Amino acid sequence: MPPAPYAYTQLEDPQQEAEARELMASLRCLECQSQSIADSDAAMAGDMRHQVRLRIAAGEEPEAIRAWMVERYGDYISYEPRVTTMTWPLFAIPVVLFAIGLLVMWRRFRRRA
Repeated sequence: MPPAPYAYTQLEDPQQEAEARELMASLRCLECQSQSIADSDAAMAGDMRHQVRLRIAAGEEPEAIRAWMVERYGDYISYEPRVTTMTWPLFAIPVVLFAIGLLVMWRRFRRRA
């Protein structure tokens, strides 16, 4: 199957293309997993670039497109993670471990003094 029309073709409006590129740089390719859809040559990334450019050209806001992509592909697609009921431990555990480390160090130094 040939690639989607906007997979490798830029939008005519430079401002819309800039919005599309900024959004594409913040979305992760699901096949490559270490590249954004802007950098990936995977067919799926091309389809996703097409969707982003098509929706930008239709006048949709980048945040609405991001929300649609996250809803469709899951939170993993975004390089900007959200704090939800499922992800809050990922944000809280490092803070708790750091606080425990500070407490342990404080107690050890207090005993020596």
